[in-house]
Amino acid sequence: MSRRVYASILLRAAGYNITNTSQLQNSYLTSKFPLRPVQHCCASFWSTSGSGMSGAESSGRRLSTHQDFDYQLNQVQVNNILRSNEQSVSVPEFDGRGLSAVKKLESNQLAANTPSEDRRSAATCLQTKGMLLGVFDGHGGWACAQAVSERLLYYVAVAMMPRQTLELLEKCRENDRPLPPVLQWYKHHTDFNYRESASLYFDHLRVFWQELLDCEDHVEGMSPAEALTCAFKRLDTDISLEAQAPLPNDLVRSTAIQVAFAGCTACVAHIGTEGIHVANAGDCRAVLGVQEADGSWSALPLSQDHNAQNPAEVERIREQHPPSERDSVLVDDRLLGVLMPLRAFGDVRFKWSHELQESVLDKLETGVDLDSLNLYHYTPPNYLTPPYLDVAPEVTYHKLRPQDRFLIVGTDGLWDELSSEEAVRLVGEHLSGIHLQMPVSQADRQLNLGQMHELLLKRQARASPALDANAATHLIRHALGTGDYGDLCQERLATMLALPEDLARMYRDDITATVVHLNSDLARHR
Repeated sequence: MSRRVYASILLRAAGYNITNTSQLQNSYLTSKFPLRPVQHCCASFWSTSGSGMSGAESSGRRLSTHQDFDYQLNQVQVNNILRSNEQSVSVPEFDGRGLSAVKKLESNQLAANTPSEDRRSAATCLQTKGMLLGVFDGHGGWACAQAVSERLLYYVAVAMMPRQTLELLEKCRENDRPLPPVLQWYKHHTDFNYRESASLYFDHLRVFWQELLDCEDHVEGMSPAEALTCAFKRLDTDISLEAQAPLPNDLVRSTAIQVAFAGCTACVAHIGTEGIHVANAGDCRAVLGVQEADGSWSALPLSQDHNAQNPAEVERIREQHPPSERDSVLVDDRLLGVLMPLRAFGDVRFKWSHELQESVLDKLETGVDLDSLNLYHYTPPNYLTPPYLDVAPEVTYHKLRPQDRFLIVGTDGLWDELSSEEAVRLVGEHLSGIHLQMPVSQADRQLNLGQMHELLLKRQARASPALDANAATHLIRHALGTGDYGDLCQERLATMLALPEDLARMYRDDITATVVHLNSDLARHR
């Protein structure tokens, strides 16, 4: 960020008209979605619990008030805000079922929206092998990202199960016996679930495994790549159908409609002892950190962003519609001039016919405030040949090698601030404690005194010690606080974190980062 933009933030913040705290708190505390606390690292078939506290509330982020706002956060306050949602999980190398390709999982989130529209999930598969983890970036509200973060990993896990295991699940359900746990979840205390919709979600998951049992070809279970693709598509179909179906009560129905009309992108990884499968739909990203023979770090992308900066994705979208729409399907780098990601869950406003959208919204109980549910009667311009959007993920596979040290999965809020190479370098140097400097080139030797001083400042900044034990926190700190010379500018960081929440989104997005430390010894001894 340039000094001019940085100064404009201070000026705008200083003169900002601040709203009332109690109104914002009351509007969220009286939410239509009752929530309960969840347990850490809980092994369960389907979690029906959750916390009613959003990451923004629990982190101590300041709401706007009528009082003068103090923008000079001290170091302790900055650390408390940055670390309030961090998570660190050490994974046993051997869990009784086999070796693990994951040594440690570190994750963190920082909200810009209130509440945050980002979600994250991580769990170990208990009926099959490997670990599943994902990040989910919501838009049009947080409802879709919330539902997908709760449900998608279950769909992937069930799709990978062999017939024998699915038959056991069905037999237990038919006889009202406890079901064997499917996933070992790794939850942060601020994570929550849609408690009222848990029964609906489970019923549709059961329909999914019943259909797999009806398929004669489903014997050994799907491969991770097949399971990821199938799970993405099936969950999105269920989200669409739930919004159209008659449901038991108004709360569950309004939630289903809210989930379908909101949207979210998703990037999910399955990490096994042999390799990593990544399924991506949208503009989240997965990047592998590779340590080269000389100790330097390189970034290996395991996903491609699905937006207008991806020429292949642009052409894919245009080919799905008549030539007459070639210039209208993407306007100003947005789908129909509205949506930036070109693949997403939900977003039925870009998938359903206009008539179906109006029919579903009109069936809501009279007196329901559509604005409170983030719903509205609106059709994108040039909406001629729907659907314009789908969630079919792009799946990649990478066979693990000894030099593959960690995987970074993040929402676009992280990648807006850091390149893949910068993120890998930051985590790699954090991991090794060694800050490699490039040799002074022949061109650098011709610098004048001022330019040489600037070069020395940049090299000094790279050698600064890390302030955070958690690699994901380290990433977020540098994403928001890096100065002109690559140094960590505490004043800039404090200003970005102190912005009132109704101003913060103008300068940054919600950020979610998950860093997975890989067991490279497995690849070394194969």
